[in-house]
Amino acid sequence: MLPKTAEYALRAIAYLVDQSGPASADTLAEHTKVPRRYLTRVMQDLASANLVQSRSGPGGGYELAADPDKLTILDVVNAVSPLERLKSCPLGLKSHTSLCPLHAELDRAYAANEEAFKRVTIKEILDSATSIIPLFESK
Repeated sequence: MLPKTAEYALRAIAYLVDQSGPASADTLAEHTKVPRRYLTRVMQDLASANLVQSRSGPGGGYELAADPDKLTILDVVNAVSPLERLKSCPLGLKSHTSLCPLHAELDRAYAANEEAFKRVTIKEILDSATSIIPLFESK
């Protein structure tokens, strides 16, 4: 359903919420089970979207820059792999001046996902009433 990049970004953000200082790329990769090289690219996208900040040098790393009480799943997903809506025929068929029934239905499903992701904050996910910590290995 979600691209792997979005899943990785959500794992990284979830991990950073409870960190008291910067987390190195190695630490993030270890705890989130994301390949380090791929994680670095994801973190650059998150930094470009001002969701995380990075500090170089000794004691540096990544830390959350956004408020987890306001940061939604959709914000994180759109920072790294924006959800695409169907505005015209994906096949480029000139006779399709509007979406055909199949593509219209697919777009409705995309819209429902978008609305669902917009309603849930990262903090709500992490504050759920289960003992399983979402998206990364428990400490």
